[in-house]
Amino acid sequence: MDQLKLLRNSVAFLFRTLTIVEVVGIENMPTQGGCLVCVNHLAVYDPVIVYLYCGRNDLSALVAKKHQTNPIFRWIVNVVGGIWLNRDEADSHAIRAAQEFLRNGGCLGISPEGTRSPTHAMIEAKTGAAYLADKVQVPIVPIALFGTEQINRSWLRLSRPHIRMVIGKPFTLPPLERKDRAAGMQRNTDEIMCQIAALLPEAYRGFYTNHPRISELNRQPSAG
Repeated sequence: MDQLKLLRNSVAFLFRTLTIVEVVGIENMPTQGGCLVCVNHLAVYDPVIVYLYCGRNDLSALVAKKHQTNPIFRWIVNVVGGIWLNRDEADSHAIRAAQEFLRNGGCLGISPEGTRSPTHAMIEAKTGAAYLADKVQVPIVPIALFGTEQINRSWLRLSRPHIRMVIGKPFTLPPLERKDRAAGMQRNTDEIMCQIAALLPEAYRGFYTNHPRISELNRQPSAG
């Protein structure tokens, strides 16, 4: 058994045993072809949950280089083919690798917020996901996670936390106009985050709670 299969099977067994994961909207995940998975970020377990339950075995992700100091985490990221990203500078090497991966039909995960939320609600996103989406023109799949912030507390109480992952319908963003790229980038970033926020309970929407786009999205047919 290769390292990737062994790792996936072992982690899947642990999470099936120690958590209760409810997945809604799995039919919305494209089964093949390049797509950018954008997810809110509450806890260190978020990438694991998405990796195990999104239905794509080719999922990779952009991962902050600061985590390379943890040898176990570094090994896991390398085994699953994660792309290390230096968030303190314009990491052109990582961005080119991400673009190539997507153009070759891969499924790439990214947290537009750039870090875990200290409030357990959405924080203002950075524009990196919108930039990448504009470069490769692949569908974006919004994923909302909640309950992962309770995992450690639940385990300390010897109980199984209930985690919910909601997969929204894929969407595409309008191309950026050269004359006003900054405004377009912000508009597209807000759209990504509102697509995620519309799948979350209101208490988790944080920075985007009062954005009018969420009401528009919630008037549309539900993703699941």
